[in-house]
Amino acid sequence: MRRNWRQNILAVSMKVMLAAAVTGSVCLTAPAAVQAQVSVMDNIRVALYLDLGSKYKSTTPAVTISSIEPLNISFVSPSGTIQAAALASGSQARLGIHSYKVKVLESNDWKTVSEAAQKLQATADKPMVFTSQSLKGISYQLYTGMYATEQAATEAAVRTAKTASAHLNGQIPAARGTMHLTSGPLASEAAAGNIIQALRNAEIDAFKVMVPTGSGMTYEVWAGEALNAAELGLIQNTVQAAAAVPFKPAGIQPAGIILREEAGIEMTGPLKSVQYNISGTDSKLWIEGSGAGIYVKERSGRTYRGALEAGLKNGQLYLVNELPFEQYLYSVVGAEVPSSWGEEALKAQAVAARSYALYQGLRFEVAHVVDTVLTQAYNGIGSEAARTTDAVNATAGEVIWNGGKVVEAVFSSNSGGMTADPSEVWTGGNAMFAAVESPGDASAQASSKKWYYILLPGGQSGYVREDNVQESGASLSGLKMMTVTANSTNVRPIPMIQSAVKPVAQMNPGQTAVILDVVPESGSYEWVRGPFTSEDILKTLKGRTSTALPSEIRTLEVTSRGPSGRVTEVKLNGQVLKVNYPDMFRSAFGGLPSTLFDIQPAGSYTVLGADGKTSTLAGGSPINVISGSGVKQSAAAGSVIMSADGKARSVQNSTGFRFIGKGNGHGLGLSQWGAKGMADQGYDYREILQHYYRNSTIMKD
Repeated sequence: MRRNWRQNILAVSMKVMLAAAVTGSVCLTAPAAVQAQVSVMDNIRVALYLDLGSKYKSTTPAVTISSIEPLNISFVSPSGTIQAAALASGSQARLGIHSYKVKVLESNDWKTVSEAAQKLQATADKPMVFTSQSLKGISYQLYTGMYATEQAATEAAVRTAKTASAHLNGQIPAARGTMHLTSGPLASEAAAGNIIQALRNAEIDAFKVMVPTGSGMTYEVWAGEALNAAELGLIQNTVQAAAAVPFKPAGIQPAGIILREEAGIEMTGPLKSVQYNISGTDSKLWIEGSGAGIYVKERSGRTYRGALEAGLKNGQLYLVNELPFEQYLYSVVGAEVPSSWGEEALKAQAVAARSYALYQGLRFEVAHVVDTVLTQAYNGIGSEAARTTDAVNATAGEVIWNGGKVVEAVFSSNSGGMTADPSEVWTGGNAMFAAVESPGDASAQASSKKWYYILLPGGQSGYVREDNVQESGASLSGLKMMTVTANSTNVRPIPMIQSAVKPVAQMNPGQTAVILDVVPESGSYEWVRGPFTSEDILKTLKGRTSTALPSEIRTLEVTSRGPSGRVTEVKLNGQVLKVNYPDMFRSAFGGLPSTLFDIQPAGSYTVLGADGKTSTLAGGSPINVISGSGVKQSAAAGSVIMSADGKARSVQNSTGFRFIGKGNGHGLGLSQWGAKGMADQGYDYREILQHYYRNSTIMKD
């Protein structure tokens, strides 16, 4: 089960999400659409791709759709909805938008174009390849985009010139716009094809376009991709000389569907498909079948119930899935929690998800919610399961109420044994959300592997997993020993597998080490992160704190906690580290799972004096051992200090900081693992919900 999902949520987005639920807070005021109360919803709109700037951004230049059944594609404009095309079962089409872009190069050589495209794929300037037929044969046109403004496209042209420099062969990437010359309505699609061929023979880019009329769609030819009227005027005479019909300016963002043959879907070869390119600021495409679902390749190959709507928003393609509200919940519950959990836990999740979604209103302008965990996880039909669907049906229409309103029933994966108080998240308060015990959270690590914290003969320390070692007696000093049983066993810096982090060392069968401790694997209940160097932490703090940052971090300590024990204040070199709200410490320190943490300087030691007082020595501080006869000896790296209770610590010269904590997510409201624990103990879903959402009522509309 994936349990790190909420640690990657940008705190600023979560701030908006909770603003309406937290009263007396210093958060930004939630938009009116978010605050609107909705108690009934037939259909819900879920954004799969959408660009709303800092509020939400998930973009792609085009999407590939298909279905096992025929699909109807309709053109929607302010004047009405018109049937535009039909997509046969099993066939695919591409949906894109008409916006600013860059024409990088054009060539008859597929290899040249595809190699340049593959270089661009690794950048922010996403490539698309179209075909063009002329007297010279088929050529491939490489574009990047889309871009919201002419300036953005112009800047991108400079970037792409550098990225694709080895393949340009003297061509200069140039920004392209949305202004065209139009032929006006033509008698047939064939007539449009003849005019396009004549223009392309004259080396003028021209496109077949479906344009709405009062009763249907007609064909036109649009020539040129000008940035402005002056640029359009430069090609007027050339177009008119090549065409058999008069052309005139089409205006800014004219409404229509530009039909282009796209060739670069895979880049391994010129696999061709029609792209329906949406033109017009208020134009949309509506794609609908009879119920088998619509496949979207770019969205992890997921298939969605209901219909899709594609359109233009802020210069980018948006894609919204509209479907019956309760069917949306089938996917959400299955994506948020395992279907193997107890029935009452699944029902609790269903009611919480329903309440949360209803609360949102039209928060995302063209959608109520998005498909990521910024709102709720939604993966289409693929995350549905019989047991989670049954939980939705069994609680149909039930929502959580408080004060005469539907509750924004926020939830997180694991509260670490105690849910958060609102003051620990956004500094505000709300009687409905409070720090309550959540003992069921511990069940998240019930089946986790144990890890041995070991000291290697060379003085390094780290963690190895239990299934790679066996205990092998004790050292002369009484410390337990272990022997490695598997080849190339990695010694990890923290008790979890991190494929992108270099191991401390590797061990092979027969090699031994001292056992310092045995700990659970880092997961959603207990976790360790780090060690992070001063440089690492300063990098993640940049832009996330208003405190002037030093050149080096000497000390980093928690100096204040809230009711649940979550961190509300941290001092860096003795100075308060200022963040906008406490939950932002998660992102400020590089994406910590929660704010229920301690900070441990790497290589530090707590020393108990004869007077009973404790003091801390930071890593690198000299440590001396004095014998009973008064002989003083330095404890070098690799030494072990053992306390009277048998706890061992190794002397390390390492620097930096480890974060040791519990929980995964903001911790406010329902804890999913806690709900599982309560369900396993026999509580029903209403009791679970009323435990986590104080002073609430479960009602059915």
